[in-house]
Amino acid sequence: MTTTAPDFTGYAVETVPSYVLDAWWTPDSADGPGTAIRDASTGDPVAAVSADGLDLAAVVAHGRRVGQRELGRLTFHQRALKLKELAQYLNGHRDELYAVSARSGATVNDCKVDIDGGIGVLFTFGSKGRRDLPNAQVVIDGPAEALSRDGSFIGEHIYTRIPGVAVQINAFNFPVWGMLEKLAPAFLAGVPSIVKPATPTGYVAAAMVRLIVGSKILPPGSLQLISGSARNLLDELDYRDLVAFTGSAGTARMLKSHPNVVSAGVRFTSETDSLNAAILGPDAVPGTPEFAAFVDSVVTEMTSKTGQKCTSIRRVIVPEEWRTEVVHAIGSALRERVVVGDPRADGVTMGPLASLDQLAEVRSAVRSLQTAGGTLAFGSLSAPEVTGADGSVGPSGDGAFMSPVLLDWDNPRTPELHSVEAFGPVASVLGYPTTDGDVSEAVRLAALGGGSLVATVCTNDPAVAQQVITGIAAHHGRVLVLNREDARSSTGHGSPVPHLVHGGPGRAGGGEELGGIRSVHHHMQRTAVQGSPNMLTAITGVWHTGADRRFGAGDGHPFRKSLAELRIGDAFASGLRQVSLKDVSAFATSTGDTFYAHTNHEAAAANPFFPGIVAHGYLLLSWAAGLFVDPEPGPVLANYGLDNLRFITPVAAGDSFRVTLTAKQITPRETDAYGEVRWDAILHNQNDEVVATYDVLTLVAKE
Repeated sequence: MTTTAPDFTGYAVETVPSYVLDAWWTPDSADGPGTAIRDASTGDPVAAVSADGLDLAAVVAHGRRVGQRELGRLTFHQRALKLKELAQYLNGHRDELYAVSARSGATVNDCKVDIDGGIGVLFTFGSKGRRDLPNAQVVIDGPAEALSRDGSFIGEHIYTRIPGVAVQINAFNFPVWGMLEKLAPAFLAGVPSIVKPATPTGYVAAAMVRLIVGSKILPPGSLQLISGSARNLLDELDYRDLVAFTGSAGTARMLKSHPNVVSAGVRFTSETDSLNAAILGPDAVPGTPEFAAFVDSVVTEMTSKTGQKCTSIRRVIVPEEWRTEVVHAIGSALRERVVVGDPRADGVTMGPLASLDQLAEVRSAVRSLQTAGGTLAFGSLSAPEVTGADGSVGPSGDGAFMSPVLLDWDNPRTPELHSVEAFGPVASVLGYPTTDGDVSEAVRLAALGGGSLVATVCTNDPAVAQQVITGIAAHHGRVLVLNREDARSSTGHGSPVPHLVHGGPGRAGGGEELGGIRSVHHHMQRTAVQGSPNMLTAITGVWHTGADRRFGAGDGHPFRKSLAELRIGDAFASGLRQVSLKDVSAFATSTGDTFYAHTNHEAAAANPFFPGIVAHGYLLLSWAAGLFVDPEPGPVLANYGLDNLRFITPVAAGDSFRVTLTAKQITPRETDAYGEVRWDAILHNQNDEVVATYDVLTLVAKE
């Protein structure tokens, strides 16, 4: 075993290294030359890939031991800030990655989707982690449940990180985005990642890892890279670990049948083949903005990444009466917009497929579709004339080039149309009847795909959108509604966004990658915890009703305490304040809120909720603030809102109320001199009945 620092400059042919046990590693030369990787455009050697001799058990053990320990030192907010810092660092090195990625056939626009998109995922999770998660290591899932009449025994659900590693097996088409969209939520959850990129483009992933390691931002053990085969990796995993796979359905089935997945409890999710559809509504006739947006979307998805996207549009479902016009419009747009060639040449808009093997697979799939009844409406399976790196036009040579292919179908229910995926610049157009505007057949055709990642519905008719989406939603992980209002601002059919779920049912694999904080929870265990309010307060760092309070502790009023002094459970109780009829009338007059319950005794008394004229809820909130606010300058910098407000018992004219305020949750901000304090506020009347409950949010100085 030898260690080496990788150098991709000049594209020297070398063995793509792995990064394991916090060091670079390559196999001994005696283990053989490895798998050869070639430039997708020229066929020139790029690198060799091999993991022969790599101790996979040691890799897993290092993640569980070192990665878990180091990530466990950090809170969610601290991890989120590291993701943001890493994104900022990588933003300054995109050109290096663009140059490496060009060898895989990626154009500049393809690189933006893959590299910029991946960095964007880091930015998003860096932001959402601080906004949507506590500055802690435990997440509460939902409200506490009372399990005893006296409140001494309660229960709730919490999320804590899984104690193992996240093994991330990625596809060849997105070597950067595919890695970062799995790494970001795992890292934020506090789970170390073992990345296994696909062999044809693994050198691009290794270039990204080289930059990540060079940044020295991520803690030891949090990221490891296996370049080459890792066939026995699942042998080393158990119920503590998670596998996230992206690739073919066949490989996913093989991995899911592994004994450690079947019997040892390894968590397994997959994102696989998907025959995604774009549906044109009957209102989107030629000449409408929707028709133009539809054609543009289909062409973009056919050619972006040379159609090598799990989200690409494969089935173009259109009203039968417009099928010929759609075929013609797509073909014309392809003819005008697509220049096939080496992505390093000016003017090239679509590069080669990732490899000659991939080219052979796509051609074979197209031939199967033709045999089943698809008619070639645009393009050819012959090697196209291409633009070389020097700008000259000529034969494709040893490059994996292919022209876009559009198939037209007379029989839209042909089984192969809904089961065979040509993973390249290939799409099929099929028609559906639209008698009286009915789109039910379009829904049935979309569902024949057996489960998809994404569909586009292009219509400006809300009724059509409602019918189609409610019909196809259960068959898809995501649906884009495209019309004239969002055509320019939409991120597009084929662009998953980190805020929303990326995954789909059935054939698509059943996984839910991304999805904002949902994907962070995916790397955590949800556990029901039962105990006394004091115990759950200690476990979660959030005060629970019934737990101990400390009234007048320290300097007395909790608003006089900085974050350094304030403790969960510090509390303040006010005296009673009476509400008079004059007070209610004055508030109604000054605010304009003259709702009859506050101004008309007979009408209010006739309402089953009120005993007569009652105080405005917002009058009570305003007066409550007056009862608990400490007026002098101090650590409390601002009141910036309230959450979870509920009015329980009306306060009639002549009644009194009081407020009890308790420090419920303290969240220091890592980059500021202040933090957030959430206060439990509860109003009682003179009979000790609950009048209102809510959370008060304040910003409080750390010192």
